[in-house]
Amino acid sequence: MQSLARDTQATPGPSVYADGLRDELWTLWHNILLKRAPHVASWAEAAPLAPVPTGPAATPYLQALSIWFQILRIIDENAEVRNRRLTETNNGPEAVEGGFAQALSDLAPSIGQTEKLASELLAGPTLTAHPTEAKRVTVLEIHRRIYRTLVSLETQRWTPTERAELLSGLEGEIDLLWLTGELRLSRPSLHDEIEWGLQFFRDAIFDAVPQVMGRFDQACLQVLGQTLPVTPNIRFHSWIGGDRDGNPNVTTEMTALALQRGRETALDLYARTLDQAAGRLSISALILPLPTPHAARLQAIIDYVPDDTRNPNEPFRQALSAVRRRLTEDGYDHISQFESDLDALDAALCAVDADILAQRHIRPLRRAASVFGFRTATLDIRQNSTVTTNVLAEIWALSGSVPDYGSPQWSARLRAELANQNLKYHPRDDLSDQAQELLALLSLVYAARTGPDPKAMGPFILSMTRSADDILGVYLLARYAGFGSETLDISVVPLFETIADLRNAPAILLDVLNVPLARRSLKTGGTMIEVMLGYSDSGKDGGYFCSTWELERAQRRIVSALASQGFRAAFFHGRGGSVSRGGAPTGRAIAAQPSGTIAGRLRVTEQGEVVSAKYANRGTAAAHLELLLSSTLRHSANRAETPARPEFDDALDALSELSQTAYVSLLQMPGFLDYFQQASPVEELARLKIGSRPTRRFGAASLDDLRAIPWVFAWSQNRHLITGWYGFGAAMVSFRKFRGARGDEVLQDLFRHSRLFRLAVDEMEKSLYQTDLALAEQYAGLVQDSDIRARIFGAITAEHANACTAVQFLIGGQAIGHRFPRLCERFDRKRAELARIHTLQVDLLRQSRTDPQVGTVPVPLLQSMNAISAGLGWTG
Repeated sequence: MQSLARDTQATPGPSVYADGLRDELWTLWHNILLKRAPHVASWAEAAPLAPVPTGPAATPYLQALSIWFQILRIIDENAEVRNRRLTETNNGPEAVEGGFAQALSDLAPSIGQTEKLASELLAGPTLTAHPTEAKRVTVLEIHRRIYRTLVSLETQRWTPTERAELLSGLEGEIDLLWLTGELRLSRPSLHDEIEWGLQFFRDAIFDAVPQVMGRFDQACLQVLGQTLPVTPNIRFHSWIGGDRDGNPNVTTEMTALALQRGRETALDLYARTLDQAAGRLSISALILPLPTPHAARLQAIIDYVPDDTRNPNEPFRQALSAVRRRLTEDGYDHISQFESDLDALDAALCAVDADILAQRHIRPLRRAASVFGFRTATLDIRQNSTVTTNVLAEIWALSGSVPDYGSPQWSARLRAELANQNLKYHPRDDLSDQAQELLALLSLVYAARTGPDPKAMGPFILSMTRSADDILGVYLLARYAGFGSETLDISVVPLFETIADLRNAPAILLDVLNVPLARRSLKTGGTMIEVMLGYSDSGKDGGYFCSTWELERAQRRIVSALASQGFRAAFFHGRGGSVSRGGAPTGRAIAAQPSGTIAGRLRVTEQGEVVSAKYANRGTAAAHLELLLSSTLRHSANRAETPARPEFDDALDALSELSQTAYVSLLQMPGFLDYFQQASPVEELARLKIGSRPTRRFGAASLDDLRAIPWVFAWSQNRHLITGWYGFGAAMVSFRKFRGARGDEVLQDLFRHSRLFRLAVDEMEKSLYQTDLALAEQYAGLVQDSDIRARIFGAITAEHANACTAVQFLIGGQAIGHRFPRLCERFDRKRAELARIHTLQVDLLRQSRTDPQVGTVPVPLLQSMNAISAGLGWTG
């Protein structure tokens, strides 16, 4: 119970430091307004603020507010990192929430246990370019410079003149934000998105990773009394350039470009680091001769590219220069050769008692090589099962009739061809562009897996996996692409997204394992089978609470099913930034996973605006990575099964079913689609240039085909936020009515002792706090049919009241948001400004929909979406 209490204890109030920064930067922001838009400055000085003007005159007001919202976020980020450092300074590393030292102190493992846990630990943050990041790369870079200046301002060594100079620089950056403009005038290309993702590595991640590994070493030294020969493993993945699910811009050519740019980015990092090390390690062999074996090993490195006669008698400089030349001239056939040379340099330094130099100049590079390889990030492939099934049917059609998908005949033919050693290959020229593209992609996967860095290419993630046949179909397509017949060196990761698919997942996986070729191929990677879980679509399909429980149940059942066949599950969590897409505090989200489901391995998506929130700056990136690893370490160390509580599962089953029923009933109400399209900017959203991907997978105008991202974005923009709470209130009303006093006891007990239920309730409470029915009603006023408007908005209003009552019952009658003072303080700081932007957006929507220029969206309307996203802190 104590650990649960620490999960949600009240956070400290606003710091004097952050308040001071807000005052100073408000003045700088206001100075820019006085210079660039004096009428906006006058408006900003008014108390209370006047309504934002309509029409083209709204543009400078929206731009000003957007910039101010972004400045507030940067201030908060800086204050959090600073508070973390102060906590460690004043109270020691073990007091830092989510740090390695705290985790090891709490767990108190032996040295042997810690070493085993660390060696097995693998966290895989996965960067995606989902269209939820509204900010341009240029704007992100300005934000980063502002952040770095705030870090400089923390020091007390500046004279008044020097501090004034720094503040002047900040004012210049704010001016640049104004003059640059945030709104994209054209949709970013896939190449832009690839560079956007790599920029976070260049700016922060490359520097943060060695820092995180160093903190693990320090924690072990402090808690265990010694450092360990191993550290936790991080392997970054990326979908940028590999995710073609519904995005026609992602071709095999672009995937190859993403692989190339990832390799070049990593090599650039290593080359710079090697140059720095060579510039410093001026150890003379005349003063300190190397022991013979080490001297010979370094000489072998030097002799591999014997063109440099500089630095005679300085073997370390010569060896480092040789490594750099070999690296940049593609002289390494495999990443292991590069790692071996770095190990030799480390060992040679240690042989002459220069461990400090090795630790400073070689080990960070060696650790970087183990994390980033010749790739920067492992590139995953994602495609929808509809596409793979259609291509398979097209190939079969070349040799006769094709059985219906889902029929016994389809399954039988699929399995027969997988077992056929003499599979017939058809000329690719006879196939459609879509089929040729998919086979070319699989050929690229095969080539990458046998290249200098086999980890450059990751798994083939199959969206909307509905059956074992979907997975087996990819294996068969791999055979058509030339992967062989005995075992296939391709990892096919099913993505279970809908509620029905989550429920069917265990049976689907067992069915796959019954196919010899699939089982043999899976065994080549050991006993671990990766499974991806979809939070966004399951939430869209069944509502937030139902999705939360079904994801929990699916994990338990998958672990049990695979264990029966001698396999283990490694889960890949497809979380987004908002609550309704699985967003939650990292440490608590990991702690709430079912026991035994994180066996040292965890992958999680970092989508859109979440990437810039977590990885734009080194301090923030290091803190997040340490939290991710330490939380995974905690969960893996606590492998004991949680005692069964049948009454808990029974209550969660009931609440989930009742919640789903209420949620689906809303979606099935007559006129719901009309309400959604008219009471939100979902149609206009498609014209906001924030991603290379369409808002719908295959162009159909239906809720089923609408992506989860615009679904959540739209309900956020109109402040209904139903995706984060709808259905739970009705479920609680029914449960309490039929279960009576005993049911109330179970619910209270559940809230006290179930991490999952506690987390779900907490996140729903936050969503309820940010919901604004007064603003939502303004959007509802856009619905043309008054009956539809009254019926659906009435249902939403009633369910909001039910949800608030339900949460308050569980938290002891406190006001919604009372337990999260920091969140409320930050949100309330922007509430009045947001309300004015929402009111303006409603007017702009009404005007644009009656404008005879069909198909155009006014710039102020697009800017209002950007401003609301900046104020809320998320898009989808």
